[in-house]
This record gives sequence, structure tokens and C-alpha cells, in this order.
Amino acid sequence: MLITNTSAITGVTHSREIPVTDEQYLDWENGRPIQYAMPHLSPDDREFIKTGITPEEWDTFWGENQ
Repeated sequence: MLITNTSAITGVTHSREIPVTDEQYLDWENGRPIQYAMPHLSPDDREFIKTGITPEEWDTFWGENQ
């Protein structure tokens, strides 16, 4: 699914292709914790869905080892 989100730290809008179904996404939107609604996703993909922050932005602002 192509997900578009605005970064909580830069305000820049990004789109990423993330392997989730409409059903999983709606489950999360309806309040299920993302780690249960989409357990197969990487932490980077979950972060992007929740906050719009890309891995590159994360590394820029907090370093690669955070």
C-alpha cells in the first residue's frame, strides 16, 4: 500500500510503499497497537506510519545508532 504522511519533525510530506493491507491499516486506525495490527513491519515502517518520519530523517536528527 502506498502510504503518504507528513513528517512530524520536518513537515515534509513523503510517500512509501509499505506491505500492509487495507484491513491491517484500518485495524490500527481503529485503535489496535501498530505492533499487533502489523507485526511483520520493520520499526522504520511502523515509525513512518505513525509519525511520517523517514529512516533518513531519523538518522539526520538522532544519528544512526539511536
